[in-house]
Amino acid sequence: MAGLLRTIVIVGGGFSGTVVAANLLRRPPPGPTRLVLIERADEVARGAAYAERSFPYLLNVPASRMSATSTAPKQFLEFAQRRIPKATGEDFLPRTLYGEYLNELLLAAQLSAPNNIRLEIVKGTVTGVRRIERHLPLQVELESGRRFTADDVVLALGNPKPASLPAAKSVLDHPAYVGDPWAIDLKFNRNQTVLLIGTSLTSADVVNVAASDLQRAPNIHALSRHGLVPPRQTPFRPDAFKGDGNALLLAASASLRRLVSSVRLLANEAEQMGGDWREAITFVRNMAPTIWQRLPERDRVRFLRHVRAHWDIYRHRLPPELIQKFDALKSAQRLTIHAGHIKEFIPRDDRIEVIWRPRGTDRTRAQQFDRVINCIGPDYAIARSTEPLWRNLTQCGLCVPDKLGLGLRTGPHGAVIDADGWPGPHLFYVGPMLRADHWEATAAHELRGHAEKLAALLATERR
Repeated sequence: MAGLLRTIVIVGGGFSGTVVAANLLRRPPPGPTRLVLIERADEVARGAAYAERSFPYLLNVPASRMSATSTAPKQFLEFAQRRIPKATGEDFLPRTLYGEYLNELLLAAQLSAPNNIRLEIVKGTVTGVRRIERHLPLQVELESGRRFTADDVVLALGNPKPASLPAAKSVLDHPAYVGDPWAIDLKFNRNQTVLLIGTSLTSADVVNVAASDLQRAPNIHALSRHGLVPPRQTPFRPDAFKGDGNALLLAASASLRRLVSSVRLLANEAEQMGGDWREAITFVRNMAPTIWQRLPERDRVRFLRHVRAHWDIYRHRLPPELIQKFDALKSAQRLTIHAGHIKEFIPRDDRIEVIWRPRGTDRTRAQQFDRVINCIGPDYAIARSTEPLWRNLTQCGLCVPDKLGLGLRTGPHGAVIDADGWPGPHLFYVGPMLRADHWEATAAHELRGHAEKLAALLATERR
């Protein structure tokens, strides 16, 4: 069996797919191996997050914490300093630069790979994966009609498209409505009044664009259920805070209320010791997978309903440069943050009227906007996905959406759990939808860890 050619197909060439591929090229399986990386965009190693854009969006994490390999934690910083000599580990650098770094990472791994493995990069859209017979190879089908027979398949599809707003059905085709802010290059002028639905990371990126020229900045309103805006990032001290992890796990096993109280105590403790509450949040985040798995399902549901918005805001923080732009727009009276619930969208010629109810009141408000931009973030509920591949995988029973709409069920090393409740022996997933079983699975170092473990598993003889 060792002499037979083994084929591993990776679907998706963004961060996760690139890191899995680079690890396999550096430490491949023992026998002859064909590694196929399929990406629908023109370039691999970028994905939607790090694609070339007309505006220089920034990373939300300092350069010193963005290495794509655990064995060289300063690798990205060193790469960046070769292009920006004055860059420091605490700088928030352009996302396109990070895309260049991932591209170089993959190229270097390809050039130094042993002779028994070769990488084939294919541009195309995968629409289906089928199991020919149980426990036999998988068939990967592309929109073009091309097919690959694979011994192992890794789904590395990145973030799905933004969630659809139920109230937006009447304006989905309206020219003033932007359902996916990443699908276009956003441009504004001072005479516009713009509504951002959501006040978290995506809306911060849109504000960043709008505030690039204060003289041309539109009048922006940002609306979310709680009206919370992410706070400022501060200098990172990785080992600054040592909390009681056992107390957290015990609290998680008891109740969500106990868990929330314990996290608040940790944040207070961090500040009383002369530190920063952010250090406590980082400590909790590192334990999040274990905590999430300890929580009963009823408490997971309560967390999503009552705590998630607060956790996401304090967990996903903004670079100081972005906070400065928020403050500048507010000072210029060009940015207003609202808390409330959208009731209705009404087309009004080339504008959209939005009916919404402010939080804490029974009365509604109405206002017309030149642009309404959906900034509520990715939709992880694959049960309602319109993507052909996810529809195929669920219809064939090869994957199971989790009950809470957070992604898909996975087992050890990201093995995809099928409709019979078994982790598929040759179908794997790596990416943000691991949050269904791990909760925190979006940061580079979290996904890097999952990708490295999966690549190590695939490098073994598994026929």
